[in-house]
Amino acid sequence: MNIPFPLKSTIDARRSARSYKMTAVNKDIIESIKDFANAMAVPFDHSVEIKFFTADPTKTLYTIMKSPPDNVAFVAETDSISISKVGFIGELLILFAESKGISTCWYGHYKLSELERLLPHLQSAEQLKESNMGYGYSKGITTGRRAICITPIGYYEDGGLRLVDRITKKTSSFKRKEVKELLVNPNDYDKLSDDILYALDLGRKAPSAGNSQMWQFAFEDDFKTITVAMPVGYKHFKWEHPNVDIGICACHIWLGLIDKGYAPKVTVNEDSDRAVWRLSIE
Repeated sequence: MNIPFPLKSTIDARRSARSYKMTAVNKDIIESIKDFANAMAVPFDHSVEIKFFTADPTKTLYTIMKSPPDNVAFVAETDSISISKVGFIGELLILFAESKGISTCWYGHYKLSELERLLPHLQSAEQLKESNMGYGYSKGITTGRRAICITPIGYYEDGGLRLVDRITKKTSSFKRKEVKELLVNPNDYDKLSDDILYALDLGRKAPSAGNSQMWQFAFEDDFKTITVAMPVGYKHFKWEHPNVDIGICACHIWLGLIDKGYAPKVTVNEDSDRAVWRLSIE
């Protein structure tokens, strides 16, 4: 697959933005992002929908920040595999937007009733009742398809950051665990090729809720298959969808392998209520 943006520099530069200028994205840029979404090719079957919508400049939708005009929702079923595929597909779009100078922020605790007003996508009124106190939706598999996450797409406004976000920007959001810390078996580290280490280095830079970095890397097929999953029984204290984060991490690793000239085979399966990704090279 031809990736139409520089991978490592884009991943290194990308940060979640929580303050935006209240101006629409340049028409040519927004059209290029939509074209990328429509033409996106991923190495697995899926039913994830990417829906663009316009929001009002209030804090109703995102609660911690004002919505810029342009936004995106990622809609899917609520099983662990579909949710994890949202992470993989959504991150591809987010990285493309980053390469065009556009800021984003993975967001799952949106105001569901406000999103439904702006982007009607639910199949029944019952789905609104399944939300988590009105934000996002309840934990576990719920009825129908719905927005798993949303993101603003806009221009970063540094002057609008809250103090807590300024501190986070300078501290935890830039910290990443080293690859060796993320291996199920740390002794595997010295057996890994430079190409695999490069891909895992991009994987460790994936965004995660609260910068939790819960992913674990293991290997099969004489180190020619990378597995990515969270620990069995992992629960985040706040974030309902850690499988989204696992999909994001798998996307980064896939891109790293492509950057090194491979055409990795990708599968994702459910095991112990979690998504387990496998990325295999010849």
